[in-house]
Amino acid sequence: MNLKMSLPEYLDNASTTPVDSRVKEAMLPYFDEIFGNASSNHIYGKQAKEAVEKARKQVASIINADADEIIFTSGATEAINLGIKGYWESHREKGNHIVTVKTEHKAVLETCKYLETLGVEVTYLGVDENGLISIDELGESIRPDTILISVMYVNNEIGVIQDIPKIGEIARENDMAFFCDATQAIGKIPVDVVNDNIDMLCMSAHKFNGPKGVGALYLKRGIDISPQIHGGGQEKGLRGGTYSTPLIVGMGESARIALEGSDSRGASMRHERDKWATYFEDEGLGVVNFKNTSTAPHILSIQLSQDAEDFLMANASKIAASTGSACNTAIVEPSHVLKTVGKEAGKTIRISF
Repeated sequence: MNLKMSLPEYLDNASTTPVDSRVKEAMLPYFDEIFGNASSNHIYGKQAKEAVEKARKQVASIINADADEIIFTSGATEAINLGIKGYWESHREKGNHIVTVKTEHKAVLETCKYLETLGVEVTYLGVDENGLISIDELGESIRPDTILISVMYVNNEIGVIQDIPKIGEIARENDMAFFCDATQAIGKIPVDVVNDNIDMLCMSAHKFNGPKGVGALYLKRGIDISPQIHGGGQEKGLRGGTYSTPLIVGMGESARIALEGSDSRGASMRHERDKWATYFEDEGLGVVNFKNTSTAPHILSIQLSQDAEDFLMANASKIAASTGSACNTAIVEPSHVLKTVGKEAGKTIRISF
């Protein structure tokens, strides 16, 4: 007898989201019916290529970009490496200084640390108690040899939203590029690369009900970068390798769904966030962090009255949540984000919708 296990309520969507049934349906034909290599010139390849280009338009639409500004990758981590490393390699004769933030995702921080081993100078901006950078400090950190600013849109652990349009404006005024990790923003809040003054942006499909293993780099037309994966010349020569057509199709469909249902999705996430915030505070379990700043609707940071791991273990049959980024689970150390904002990491949980 096959008994279905009773599962706890899933509250870890900032780590990953389930694939939408419409996304799965859109992907299925590209595994066995329309299986050609999108780089081939025969009819099988052309069918796959058409699907890739349709998905490119769909992904571009969710950020108000043009289709030819979308470079498909395996996810946001690869897009970050391609964008930041690739930009430095193409512009190091112009300067050797990058500005980023101490609370960035590890993919950005580790990329910057690697570049430091090659002689790049990196300024890591601090944040205030609300997780926000100082715009004045950003301006003061810019030097004649600064070529790139990298600031994330929505923090993946605490959900705070940086003043992205202003940061992009500062980069533009100083003739430098602005890279934005928008992984937690896409599908949750409006993102417009034109109004936000963004030159490069990364995203992952699995954060907005698409499949794992596919993402994209938005690369503003006219921005030059060097490839990090060399091969057959796919993606304008910036990302060699055979197209994973099913995954790309899935990302396109998830972007379409997220864009068309953005208002209802946002309202639903805010409702869930408010419900759980009220529960934790009314029950005396903890207090909501970052009430006085703008946060994305899908992430709620709670400062508990007890140890976070003990709480999650005791309630494992009821809820599935986390103490921070899923990308940090192999690192036995306190969250760098919570430490920087002055929160007690051992008593803080993130629930996300």
